[in-house]
Amino acid sequence: MSAVLVGIIIIIAIVPAMSSASGREKICIIGSGNWGSAIATVVGRNAGRLDFCQDEVNMWVFDEKIDTEEGEIMLSELINTRHENAKYLPGIKIPKNVIAYPELKRACEGATLLIFVLPHQFLPKLLPTLREHADSNCRGVSLIKGLDFDSTTRKPILVSKSIEQSMGDGFRCGALMGANVANEVAEQHMCESTLACDFEDRELNDRTLAIFNEPPNFRVSRINDVAGAEVCGAIKNIVALGAGFVDGLNLGGNTKAALMRVGLLEMKQFCTTFFTGVEPSTFLESCGLADLITTCYGGRNRRCAELFAR
Repeated sequence: MSAVLVGIIIIIAIVPAMSSASGREKICIIGSGNWGSAIATVVGRNAGRLDFCQDEVNMWVFDEKIDTEEGEIMLSELINTRHENAKYLPGIKIPKNVIAYPELKRACEGATLLIFVLPHQFLPKLLPTLREHADSNCRGVSLIKGLDFDSTTRKPILVSKSIEQSMGDGFRCGALMGANVANEVAEQHMCESTLACDFEDRELNDRTLAIFNEPPNFRVSRINDVAGAEVCGAIKNIVALGAGFVDGLNLGGNTKAALMRVGLLEMKQFCTTFFTGVEPSTFLESCGLADLITTCYGGRNRRCAELFAR
């Protein structure tokens, strides 16, 4: 056997098989509400300029009839023809390369990245279809702010972990959390966000970050601490209710600041009590302190609590 042939055999043996992650990313956004449509503007623009992404971004839409001046039209058709989600994000243009699909199978067929941004109670019915039709090397990022609970142990479970378990076959899911009021993101006001993921592959981590990161308006930093980021995104709403009660009772800024400080400490204690690998630095990221501040001053949970107290 010649030295050249031996060299070729050695190269073939040591180079890993080409996977879908080495090709162009096919992105599917699961959800089309206010936040789903807002993040679609960011992801759509990024996919259109990144060489490793397919230009078209699919977005699964729970279709419904929308009243317009010209009569009724289905939401998916409205998005695809007028490039606007007039019901959930009116006045904001969605990039033309974001295509709405009312059929989940068509939306997720061959997807290499699933972006989950919908109420978590809808997930169980969708996951079997996603598991069957997404790419075998698919991964996910959850933008869902909430927690699941184990009915047996009565302990909290990350939504991203529930997704991983349902998808099976080594599926990995990260989370994107931060001080991200949907309308402000869509209007391209400057804000930050935190991508928490560890896909055990530097290229995949970097690609995923690039798909969301759109400086200077939407600045995203990446950390490995999925549990810390995701839990902060869920339980900061509890602190925001307290902030709303303070506002409704006219207790003042000093009381509200004290509540937020103690609330942040309790968020940290909750995270470290129920989840492993939580990093202290996570609480100073956008997903921690910044999201808490935004929610305690402008979130709907704070507004609801304020009105209740008044």
